[in-house]
Amino acid sequence: MDNRPIGVFDSGLGGLTAVKELLRILPGEDIVYFGDTGRVPYGSRSGETITRYAVQDVSLLLRQQVKAVLCACGTVSSVAGQLLRSQAPCPFFEVVRPAAQAAAALSASGRIGIIGTSATIRSGKFPPAVREFRPDAQVLALPCPLFVPLVEAGHVRPDDPITRPAVELYLSPFKEAGVDTLILGCTHYPILAPAIHEFFGGSVALVDSGREAARAIREELERRDLLAAPGRQGSCRYLVSDSPEGFFQVAEGFLGRQIRGQVEKIEIGLLESLPAL
Repeated sequence: MDNRPIGVFDSGLGGLTAVKELLRILPGEDIVYFGDTGRVPYGSRSGETITRYAVQDVSLLLRQQVKAVLCACGTVSSVAGQLLRSQAPCPFFEVVRPAAQAAAALSASGRIGIIGTSATIRSGKFPPAVREFRPDAQVLALPCPLFVPLVEAGHVRPDDPITRPAVELYLSPFKEAGVDTLILGCTHYPILAPAIHEFFGGSVALVDSGREAARAIREELERRDLLAAPGRQGSCRYLVSDSPEGFFQVAEGFLGRQIRGQVEKIEIGLLESLPAL
């Protein structure tokens, strides 16, 4: 047993979809979440910048005495996940491999779609991860750069006049290709799941990368006997690199619970001064 917290990080708010799942399936665990809201978005930045930010994010969580780290960011997982796993001094999890495994198991036809940020798709990490579990898979991967700002601006309803045409623009190629399974390769995207389901008429299975990563954490911590003591009630702390006030409203919508009083601001200067892993 190990009552130390699980650390989770993302470039902004999307990783809260993974936190929500962790809170559901591991209610006894303490969680420390860092959202790098002062430097979001990561998805349009260079691989070098993404990697530098990600190393700082992990270093910050390690200062919180975490027992494991989840990179709840498709962009970082794709660009720097392998490096972070090799350097982190504790169990490290990312969202690519668990989502790929789930999609390979779900798909009946082997026609699998992947959507993510520009950096995620440019990295090319998702397609080979899918084919590791499904060698015959036909994979189509395309970026959806407007989805993150739509989610963070609250444009998420299926009938939203801005969201509906964006969903149609980005997802029409997947409908034309006849995919039966779609990996939501950015943890913001599950918030748009109702709009995506409606576009496909419910005919396409959606794989929530944050949810699959949370399940992977539970299995691995159980295997290593690192789960918290039975019967305890976990807690959650939130760290952000921009104004906490701007974080509250959107975060509470993501989580479906109040978090006021649990958010602390981390200065970007502190992040940039942290030692390498």
